[in-house]
Amino acid sequence: MFQLDTLVRLVRAHLAEIRRQARSDAGYTTETIIVTALLAILGLTVVGIIVAKVTAKANSIDLGG
Repeated sequence: MFQLDTLVRLVRAHLAEIRRQARSDAGYTTETIIVTALLAILGLTVVGIIVAKVTAKANSIDLGG
């Protein structure tokens, strides 16, 4: 029974530590999500512009037909 009590105390201490760390990093996580979303939007915009320019250039090629 002693080992089970020790295991329960260790698990509770570990969970308390995880909860404490999760609370302290909450702002960093939100900031990271916002920056990542903005970079994804920027990347999709750049890809859209490149695709539009390549498509316009391809459509302007005269194949003599």
